[in-house]
Amino acid sequence: MFNYTIRRLVLSIPTLLFIALVIFLLLELAPGDPMGQMPLTIPDDVKQRMREALGLGEPWYTRFYLWLYQFFIVEPQYWIDGAFGTNFANDAQRIISFQSRSPVFDTIAERLPQTLWVVGMSYVVGVAIALPIGIISAYKQYSVFDQAGTFVSMIGFSVPPFFSGVLVIVIFSVQLGWLPSIYDTTHEVVDWETFKFQIQQMIMPVMVLALQTTAQVSRYMRASMLDNLGQDYVRTARAKGMSESVVVMKHVLRNSMIPVITVIALGIPSIFGGAIITEQVFKVNGLGQLLIIALQGNDIPMVMTITFLLAVLIVMMNLIADILYGVLDPRIRYD
Repeated sequence: MFNYTIRRLVLSIPTLLFIALVIFLLLELAPGDPMGQMPLTIPDDVKQRMREALGLGEPWYTRFYLWLYQFFIVEPQYWIDGAFGTNFANDAQRIISFQSRSPVFDTIAERLPQTLWVVGMSYVVGVAIALPIGIISAYKQYSVFDQAGTFVSMIGFSVPPFFSGVLVIVIFSVQLGWLPSIYDTTHEVVDWETFKFQIQQMIMPVMVLALQTTAQVSRYMRASMLDNLGQDYVRTARAKGMSESVVVMKHVLRNSMIPVITVIALGIPSIFGGAIITEQVFKVNGLGQLLIIALQGNDIPMVMTITFLLAVLIVMMNLIADILYGVLDPRIRYD
């Protein structure tokens, strides 16, 4: 397993470099100009000097190499300097946003807590609800519980978040007045009352996002459980006199989790990318909203950095899922 992990990590380096190149070229070929939103009264020569100040006058391969150097060398040095008080960076040029003219990683760090509060919590809640629903639905196939779970899953798959988000705002904020309709990103938790308000403003966006996660994971869990419940080893375990709880929870569940882990692991990068639509509906000042603003403003460094970070997470989550396969199923070996 250790050798397999090392091989995968080494292989991920050219994979990520190729992904970075594809993302950069797509942004380079995309229509639009970072100077396009500047006032028309600005003279062309001034715009040209502004383009050169942003580094847009250099060839694309020079800018791509500079971004790679800043991402993998300069930014980690600034992180080490901030953590340990060293001076490895020596005031080297960081990745700067075209719009805010501030370091991209500083802006991401400011937005990340809001995304983790809402999107991260919704993913944890959705998975925690989906797994028992899928297990019980499979064990009690075609029961009332199974039919109800199937109905809820169909709603989660069918109803888009921009509709369900507006719907819960109308019901719980406008009609009942129980919950705030807009997420206050400036709110700080300092005592019990502020903590209760934080929970209140998280309920609706978490509920909307958790519904989608629950629908997806519970269906995978149910299908995988049904497939394993009919296997020969289950009948053998029952014939040996094992209790039903041991058969289901120890043998069937462990084998059923293998495909479900892939779904859960590959969904984790979406947490850090933010729920773009939901963050817009509830005015959550997170990474999803930041990505939309950067795309609208042709902020290439910001878009490039966020999308590449998501690619890194996807590659890493794939590796973690493969390793967990071997942990759950002793038959799987990578040597």
